[in-house]
Amino acid sequence: MSQQEKAARRAALRNEYWRTMTNPHNHLRGESGGVFDTGLARFQAMRVNHYEHFKPTGRSFKIGLFTVVIPIIVYAKMMKNERDQREQQYRTGQVAYADRRFKFI
Repeated sequence: MSQQEKAARRAALRNEYWRTMTNPHNHLRGESGGVFDTGLARFQAMRVNHYEHFKPTGRSFKIGLFTVVIPIIVYAKMMKNERDQREQQYRTGQVAYADRRFKFI
């Protein structure tokens, strides 16, 4: 398409959009001043139906594994190691009772 054809098409679409949006009688047809965009409706329908047509693959499994499961396991392991080290320090007397955290729990 040439630049002039594109400009003419854009102008025609812009004029139709403004004519539809500013029509004072749209409420009589139940449209309430909105413009129904078929492309936007198709996009929203695709987004809603995506989960109904989802097929698990190896790639989606890896993404879920590396973004959810592994970080939780790594964090739990780090927390367990840190607590075991702190407990070992408490039991061997390396930390005074007054300096312990959570001594009343």
